[in-house]
Amino acid sequence: MNLMESARIALRSLAANKLRSSLTMLGIIIGVAAVIALMGVGRGASAAIDSQINSMGTNLLFVSPGSTNQSGVRTAQGSAQTLTYEDALALNDPDSLPAVVAVAPQVQSFAQVVYLGNNTNTQIIGVTAEYGPVRNYTVQDGEFITDANVSAKSSVAVLGANVASTLFGDQSPVGQSVRINNITFKVIGVLTAKGGSGMGNQDDMVVVPITTAMARLSRNRAGSGNVISQISVQVVDATQMDAAVEQISAVLRDRHNIRYEDDFTVRSQQDMLESATAITDVLTLFLGGVAGISLLVGGIGIMNIMLVSVTERTREIGIRKAIGATKQNVLSQFLTEATILSVLGGLVGVAAGAGIAQLISGLSVGTMTLQPVIAMDSILLATLFSLFVGLFFGIYPAFRAAGLNPIEALRYE
Repeated sequence: MNLMESARIALRSLAANKLRSSLTMLGIIIGVAAVIALMGVGRGASAAIDSQINSMGTNLLFVSPGSTNQSGVRTAQGSAQTLTYEDALALNDPDSLPAVVAVAPQVQSFAQVVYLGNNTNTQIIGVTAEYGPVRNYTVQDGEFITDANVSAKSSVAVLGANVASTLFGDQSPVGQSVRINNITFKVIGVLTAKGGSGMGNQDDMVVVPITTAMARLSRNRAGSGNVISQISVQVVDATQMDAAVEQISAVLRDRHNIRYEDDFTVRSQQDMLESATAITDVLTLFLGGVAGISLLVGGIGIMNIMLVSVTERTREIGIRKAIGATKQNVLSQFLTEATILSVLGGLVGVAAGAGIAQLISGLSVGTMTLQPVIAMDSILLATLFSLFVGLFFGIYPAFRAAGLNPIEALRYE
């Protein structure tokens, strides 16, 4: 008996019990659909985070304060007040830091922003004029913070797209005044929307001159300097990253009189990308593993139904053996039936999984908008795994059928 003949007989046998065959395939369908949909969600989240990190700018290094050690207890990185505005000014020196193109310090906090009867609690970021080009921010209306605003400590603000929409609706905010912590600021611009992901929403913020933020919204000081939250440093090109890190570290160690342990950290976009990718890869693998359990349950269903089929067709097996069917013929017959069940279930599951991914596309979860990514390797993995499940769980029933004694099978009632 050739493969085509086995497939034809298998299809005829399955068609004779349509409802039972459909219910058997249901476990495989659900499992494959879950694998496709959940892995798509995981990869979509990874792509969204990668896109957001890349949207911050190109060839960036992020200098952050270090941690403190109080009574033997070390706090989290960034909790110390060791980075100052004067440090940022020192880094903007092409003679001692030739690998650095631009420096953008920032100080950030949260505050209530009010316009007439509307208000929102959002992130307030004090920046210099370099922040826009370094961090890839542009304005869709009005203008960005200028050097003149920073020098004059002007009470001006640039609103993120979400803040502008919340406070002003469809009205243009440019030229209007808002109150931040009961201090009046004139709106001079609105940032172009960037969107949000699991790392936060880049449109939910208000940008003000850094000198204004330090003088009027935050009065933290460290010795003779003004405490800042972070310094974004743009490097000449990707090949100069290591050199820039060494140059930045040398300047800060000299300024902070450091001999042993640094009181600051320098991270690159690549470091952030690798950390985010590691997390999302684990998430995707976990989601795929959970969904894979459904495939195993479906495989157990196939084994159960095939064992029932062997019992029901005992006399048929006996007759086939009596007229010359070999053990290999019977084995091939039942393995083919199990394979067809799993493959058909897998194909339907792929279509169902893609449909589910399409349905949840655009769904907002917190600050993240789900955009599942269905990759060909996910489809192949799910389909091949469903085929493996069918073969694995079909082997025992097939061997049981092939091992039946033809005389005893003919006597079976």
